[in-house]
Amino acid sequence: MNRNRLLDLWVGFFVALGIAALFVLALKVANASSFSAGASYSVIGKFDNIGGLKVRAPVKSAGVVVGRVTDISFDNESFEAVVVFAVADRYRFPRDSSAKILTSGLLGEQYIGLSAGGDTVNLKTGDTLKITQSAVILENLIGQFLYNRAAEGGAGDKK
Repeated sequence: MNRNRLLDLWVGFFVALGIAALFVLALKVANASSFSAGASYSVIGKFDNIGGLKVRAPVKSAGVVVGRVTDISFDNESFEAVVVFAVADRYRFPRDSSAKILTSGLLGEQYIGLSAGGDTVNLKTGDTLKITQSAVILENLIGQFLYNRAAEGGAGDKK
């Protein structure tokens, strides 16, 4: 009888270990493990197309996570996506910095890439970035390529 209890204890231990591993994996997938929610300032960027950008997506500069996307909305007057992101206070960017939506790898997660400008005045809470670049949509690129190939083929037939 003692052997069965020992076996049950080991099975319980491994089940608990598996649940803990799944919890850690869920935190990694949800990007909840990096960039603490300490002191930060909010910056606004307006984009024509944000692709698959999501709230809590990283904001990176030179490959370093400097912030997170906090809100995504739509502007009914300019018909643009409005992205609000928080940048940690320890990272200061000039007012003329630019932001673009990039993709990790070919089909990876999308994130905001910040490039520092040369202004002497730094961004502060509520500032709107003037220079933004929208996401590159793979479907649009494929459609453009096919359209161009069809146009080239059609022009060759008329000669």
